[in-house]
Amino acid sequence: MPPASSPGSQVSRFTTLDRAQRVRFRRAVALMVMTLAVPGSAQLVAGNRRVGRIAMRTWMGLGVALLLSVVVSYFSHGFAFWAVSNTWLLGLARLVLMALAVGWALLFMDAWRLGQPLELQRQHRLAVVGVNGFLCFSVAGALLFGAHMVGVQRQFMITMFGDGPVVGAHDGRFNMLLLGGDSGAGRWGLRPDSLTVASIDARTGKTVLIGLPRNMSNFPFAEGSVMAEQFPDGFDCDECYLNGVSTWAGDHTDLFKGSKTPGVDATVSAVEGVTGLKINYWAMVNLAGFRNLVDAVGGVTLTVRERIPVGLPYDDFYRFIEPGTRKLDGMDTLWFARARDGSDDYSRMARQKCVMNAMLQQISPQDALRNFSKIAAASSEMISTNVPKGEVDTFLDLAIKAKSQKIGTVSLVPPKIVTADPDINLVHSMVAAAIDRAEGVKPAPATTEAAPATSEAGDQTSDETAAGTTSPSTPGPTTTPAPVTGGSVGSLKDGYAANQADDLGSVC
Repeated sequence: MPPASSPGSQVSRFTTLDRAQRVRFRRAVALMVMTLAVPGSAQLVAGNRRVGRIAMRTWMGLGVALLLSVVVSYFSHGFAFWAVSNTWLLGLARLVLMALAVGWALLFMDAWRLGQPLELQRQHRLAVVGVNGFLCFSVAGALLFGAHMVGVQRQFMITMFGDGPVVGAHDGRFNMLLLGGDSGAGRWGLRPDSLTVASIDARTGKTVLIGLPRNMSNFPFAEGSVMAEQFPDGFDCDECYLNGVSTWAGDHTDLFKGSKTPGVDATVSAVEGVTGLKINYWAMVNLAGFRNLVDAVGGVTLTVRERIPVGLPYDDFYRFIEPGTRKLDGMDTLWFARARDGSDDYSRMARQKCVMNAMLQQISPQDALRNFSKIAAASSEMISTNVPKGEVDTFLDLAIKAKSQKIGTVSLVPPKIVTADPDINLVHSMVAAAIDRAEGVKPAPATTEAAPATSEAGDQTSDETAAGTTSPSTPGPTTTPAPVTGGSVGSLKDGYAANQADDLGSVC
């Protein structure tokens, strides 16, 4: 009979086996952690070194490229805006992220194989499978989600923006025509609810909002345009208003050969004739999509000065937004900007400018990132524009600059402008003066002979009073509160503050 082993030797043997199992388990886990920290390092140590070198070089190269991109973007926002708006680069990034997800997952699986799971104890084997599965799906899932987000951004750029020609700044400014209406994107037969020109300094982003009343008539069109040929004496037909120009053009599309948007083209020529500005680009805002955009960013905080009706008296959802500073959802923000019950068009124009200011100031990059998919979907439904994809980075950069600056406004409305028969020379001088003030150009002092003839000095004083500023000869502020009419500071007789201001935020 073989000699019986002593109990001490059996304990020693089991202890050695347990220690070996624990070493193998730690080795298997270490290989997976190495793959997580430095993809390819596990293969370089314990597997196919060629695969390991390729994986590590790829990982290091992408890491250096990402680091350099972050550094450059920190010092130059323009590079970041170019990167997120370049469809070719976004397509490449999407493919790279998808390939990384698949490749990294394969490296995790190979690291699990290198850990020799069949030689592990059952509980260790199950633990290794769990850790490997968690790391594999977490990393691959994060990369695939990133690829999805990049794909959303790329599709957004393709859907939203066109491939038209790039138009340089005019006299150092980009002039963007913003049209608002109930039509779906791409439908141009409607009468726009609102017409605003955003004149943006091409260097500083300083913005002036120029509001045009939809009921303006007897105005000229830009020289040389189709509409100027048809109406050489101005848009003076019966019931012919500024918001009806697009409808007229839609009924006479044969005059606009080769144009995909005759209604917008005609409206642009009208706005250029009225304001004296050359329009660079236009954007058509579908107000129903605007509601979804506000909801996507979590609402907008606005100062409600009077009860604003939501809906019309016969609507089942008819109610009021009560006065106070409050955060409004998309539905309430839309009606704050559009309501006319107990109000007038010019008060509504003032409220619309306050909404524009709030949207610009309150939507932060953090909000945009958190709600990116919702914002992209809402924006695609909301806006049609002829801004080319190659110019998006320029306007993103200008929008960031504009956030830190005061927004000026000038509206071509009563009491200074008679909308039924506007004085176009006065309109041009008002627009030029507002832009000059935004650029810090002081108005030339009015001479004794010029004042009675043009009343420009009086007009300038009115502008400054509406903007909340005073001239040296003006008495100090009184204790009488400013009137509020239709939810806007001011009145139809004296004008609304938000329609004539050098600092829109201070009067909203």
